[in-house]
Amino acid sequence: MSLMSRGAFIRLLLVLGLLAGCVAIAMNVKPRLGLDLRGGTQIMLQAESTDRVKANAESVDRAIEILRGRVDALGVSEPTLTRVGEDRILVELPDLQDPQRAVEAIGKTAQLTVHPVIQAAASKKAKPTKPGDEILEDKDSGQFLELGPAALSGEDIKGADAGTRQEGVGWEVAVDFTGHGNDAFGDLSAAAACAQGDANRIAIVLDKEIISSPTVDVSCGGRLDNGTSITGSFSEQEAKDLAILIEGGALPIPVKIISQSTVGPTLGAAAIDSSIEAGIIGLIITGLFIIVVYRFVGAMAAIALTSYAVLAYAMLLTLGSTLTLPGLAGFVLAIGMAIDANVLVFERAREEYAENPQAGMRRALQIGFNKAWTAIIDSNVTTLLAALLLFLLASGSVKGFGVTLAIGVIASMISALVIARVLTEIGVTTKFIARRPRVTGLSDVGRFRKWLMARNPNLIGRGKIWLGISGAALIVALVGIFGHGLNYGLEFTGGRTLEYTTQKAISADDARTVVADVGLPEAVVQIVKGSDDVERVSIRAGEITDQQKAEIEKGISKTAGETEQYSDDTVAASLGNEMKEKALIAFLIALAAQMIYLAFRFHWTFAVSAVGAMFHDVIIVTGIFAWLDKPIDGIFLASALTIVGLSVNDTVVVFDRIRERWQGTKTGSFQEVSNTACLETMPRTINTGAGAMFILAALAFLGGDSLQDFAIALLLGLIIGTWSSVFVATPAAMYLQKISPFSREKRAKKVRDPEDSGAVV
Repeated sequence: MSLMSRGAFIRLLLVLGLLAGCVAIAMNVKPRLGLDLRGGTQIMLQAESTDRVKANAESVDRAIEILRGRVDALGVSEPTLTRVGEDRILVELPDLQDPQRAVEAIGKTAQLTVHPVIQAAASKKAKPTKPGDEILEDKDSGQFLELGPAALSGEDIKGADAGTRQEGVGWEVAVDFTGHGNDAFGDLSAAAACAQGDANRIAIVLDKEIISSPTVDVSCGGRLDNGTSITGSFSEQEAKDLAILIEGGALPIPVKIISQSTVGPTLGAAAIDSSIEAGIIGLIITGLFIIVVYRFVGAMAAIALTSYAVLAYAMLLTLGSTLTLPGLAGFVLAIGMAIDANVLVFERAREEYAENPQAGMRRALQIGFNKAWTAIIDSNVTTLLAALLLFLLASGSVKGFGVTLAIGVIASMISALVIARVLTEIGVTTKFIARRPRVTGLSDVGRFRKWLMARNPNLIGRGKIWLGISGAALIVALVGIFGHGLNYGLEFTGGRTLEYTTQKAISADDARTVVADVGLPEAVVQIVKGSDDVERVSIRAGEITDQQKAEIEKGISKTAGETEQYSDDTVAASLGNEMKEKALIAFLIALAAQMIYLAFRFHWTFAVSAVGAMFHDVIIVTGIFAWLDKPIDGIFLASALTIVGLSVNDTVVVFDRIRERWQGTKTGSFQEVSNTACLETMPRTINTGAGAMFILAALAFLGGDSLQDFAIALLLGLIIGTWSSVFVATPAAMYLQKISPFSREKRAKKVRDPEDSGAVV
């Protein structure tokens, strides 16, 4: 304890408290699992034509986007909404906590209208006094009212919010109108203000039912111009659900629920188990690798990495996010990438100890943390910017990926910069370790670093060659994308869905094996249990030929006895055009935000070079998938977004060292400084990349079909991203330096001695 600083002791207590809180959350909060891991609720909606709108693909697709907003407002993460045929909608809600509430909200058409009240009516069958009037029942009072034609519709409504009434008793929904809606409502209220009896009221109608018919409480000649409030005997939840319906807008066509089922997970138990086993094996190998390279401090970092899983899981539970298998894989990958911060620190500490071994290991380690701080922060902030914008601007699975990405980044930073720092600083101050510097793993910069600096190869001097190679690779990739074509998955293209009733029960894994044997390994296979309590096999794929269908029926019959087809439908893309456009817009804005941040932190030439390298990496990986006919689906989209994070992370580390060398010295050209910086960061790049590759290789070869393509895409992205950081981004920055030089001058800043408080420099 005598060698432990007060700051280190306080940080240790904070770490223990943080981990204890995370463990408590993990033990007491139930996770929300996705369709792939647990299954959920499946609702089939039937669209119905009206006099004004026909139930066709166009109107149904518009309805899907409105329904998606309703589902998101209900707090259901990563739902799937798909058009089936021309006039049906399939809604799949993962691990739904309150399915009945969702069914009620989704099934309502939300056709909201506002009418003048003509007079009270004796019954529903009473004859209206004027053509066009109708008799409807008031939900609250049970009174029947004759209503005139609608003066406003849902299109005239701008928004709706639930809140308590002004008198503090009960709930109401405040409704705001558009400009035209305000004018129309003002005219309607002015007419009602001068009327007598029941005609002094205005009726608000939802789906042919009066939900409120308030009296207009203004004198004759007055009017209401600032919206209105819907009052009634609402509970808090009912008021909020009504606001969701009104806010989401009216569906362009009426829909009704024709079936509600419980669906099993889209992934089998074997696939899930193999993926978990692959992740564990990858983590063990990664931990052993970092221990071999960095010895004692590596062992402390490996221990800190295990805390990452607890942190990330607790954060996911706290936010109520949906846990899916790609999300799990992303967390596992982030564990591998979390070693990046530790490797940066350890390499910096090695440099400091080599320059001043008399100052001691503890000081070298503290300075290592301080000097690595800017690179760690810059690389992670750019990734967090992308995650935040994806969450705010995208929807569906892309929105969910933004949450997962942000959780992974924050948890990895806490693991590396807080927990690992506490463990390593305390560890190197013990007498046994302090007397044996070689045990720490920081007493030597390493053989590879020495060999590399002794050879001093002029990598950046051959920038034109490297850019030429990358340019050729880009051309080949673009030919694959636009010439050979992309193999879009079911989520982008739609396809065919089959359902079968079997004589005997069959597991999803057995059915999945049958479907894979006929050449459809990417098909989604689930066990569906309908409201009739009968279990059926559901098979969905991009294309199922009649021959494959016959082989599927034959294969299932061998296992489950007599097999009867229950349904055969075409399904539209679950990633609709609007959702894809939102994802693309979010992606482009995220890149722009990253470019602005990098331009602010570095220079515009660095920002352009880094973003250009990102595009380079994603396009080449996409091109490889095109040539290999690998599916481009939601999982690939998640991997592409991860590649962007990996690419900018690696590039920022290189650029940070270039900036430090360029502004910290007065000799050497920008090319020479950049070359030295690349050589100095190469051991970090190799060690970080190797740690991540162990996990990805395990997922690719042992994780099963469900994660194989995901892992392959990330492996390619990691390799290509490592190349582009040194051989694309850096040469590009070098050539742009000639156009707009990056100044060697920098603002002076106060540097505190780490012995004083352990503060970051």
